[in-house]
Amino acid sequence: MYFCISMREMISVLPKDVITAKLHGYLLGAVGPRPIAFASTLDENGKPNLSPFSFFNVFSANPPILIFSPSRRVRDNTTKHTLENVLKTKEVVVNIVNYDIVQQMSLSSTEYAEGENEFLKAGLTMLKSDIVKPFRVAESPVQFECKVIKVEALGENGGAGNLIFSEVVKVHIDKAILDENGSIDQAKIDLVARMGGNWYSRANAGLFEVPKPLSSLGVGVDNIPNNIRLSSVLTGNDLGKLGNVEKLPTKEDITAFLKDNSEIQALINSGIENQLHKKAQEYLHKNDVLSAWKVLLSK
Repeated sequence: MYFCISMREMISVLPKDVITAKLHGYLLGAVGPRPIAFASTLDENGKPNLSPFSFFNVFSANPPILIFSPSRRVRDNTTKHTLENVLKTKEVVVNIVNYDIVQQMSLSSTEYAEGENEFLKAGLTMLKSDIVKPFRVAESPVQFECKVIKVEALGENGGAGNLIFSEVVKVHIDKAILDENGSIDQAKIDLVARMGGNWYSRANAGLFEVPKPLSSLGVGVDNIPNNIRLSSVLTGNDLGKLGNVEKLPTKEDITAFLKDNSEIQALINSGIENQLHKKAQEYLHKNDVLSAWKVLLSK
């Protein structure tokens, strides 16, 4: 028996006939949402590294095995610090990403120089692990301390993955995400996952966009003035957005911004810093990061 279905217009692709970057885009755009392994490692000298990977999942419960894959860079076939570290130290902490830290996670993916501490650049807290040496991300709702039992290279060219088989030796779970039965409540954990391009999926709310970090290095959360970084108003996600700018606005930029903005001038005159921070937060929610910076630096 044959069924008649309406034919859709398709394109068909042989992987060998397209450049790797194009194929990479097809794969990531079609296969999702993908969970994110926020991987914390140490180099052989004990310097921390933190980086997210969306080629990731759980593959066994007995033994408990997580696998994530740092790919060789497509543009120049170099390897990532995370891969280099686990090959030498055989340890990793896989931190789970929820919505509360998605902007800081994204900022940490900036390719800072070797030895730069992404915990500091992203404004995240290093928490000592109990069994392995790499630090946990204190803000992550679930943290898996792991021993690396195998690394399997899938190729030698740009775009090739490297499967890191990570055996979980200890799990840390924030009590705030548990339900009355002690299970993880999927609404409370508020997980996010990677899609294609700049897109993410939030389990509680669907698609949202996070612009990729600058190709030029962002200033980082560690370079945000203390009165802003320690704000009782601004969230970690707010700080992540603020840290992803190449440079801060100049005094001339701020003066021009304030010239015809009576609302901001009134807030400055009130002397209530939290009100300025709330106004800056409004701009951040509209992804107008430069205006947010001008508000914050106007006092």
